Amino acid sequence: MRFALVMFFLSCFLTTPVHADDHPTIPERLPLLKALDGQWRMSGDVMGKAVTYSMQAGPILQGAFTELHMDDVQRPSEYEARVILGYDEESKTLIAHWMDSFGARYSIPHGTGHITDNSIQFTIPYEGGSFRDTLTYNPAAKTWLFVIEAAKPDGTWQHFARYTMSRS
Repeated sequence: MRFALVMFFLSCFLTTPVHADDHPTIPERLPLLKALDGQWRMSGDVMGKAVTYSMQAGPILQGAFTELHMDDVQRPSEYEARVILGYDEESKTLIAHWMDSFGARYSIPHGTGHITDNSIQFTIPYEGGSFRDTLTYNPAAKTWLFVIEAAKPDGTWQHFARYTMSRS
């Protein structure tokens, strides 16, 4: 019986014609996301503590997303994160997935935001309070400013982290 079911599903899959228009095309990456590509040195602070990270950024999944891979330069590393950014052209919405060495519990939910001029901004509505991340590009200097803010109960934002990013 199991063999018959497997054969049935295989025959359905193998005999169903696949057409190019059945799959969406991968959109061209936005220039601002492309400006993140490369090796970066991030220096700044997290809650007032000085930190330095190495960051590698670039396209993944055939260019559908941009990955930021941040790793603490201390050895052993105290923190590592991968941030996956994707832009939905239809809704004009940025989708962000933040995964880090704190584990799976802190990788949900995903964030949403927008890309405007020289800024990428997204908010992640964590259960304990939202975080707002803003990356601002300076095209003349080819540097980035990365600011992370935490929501306060009164709806205002407070400093969580701030980094300057320059090519390494």
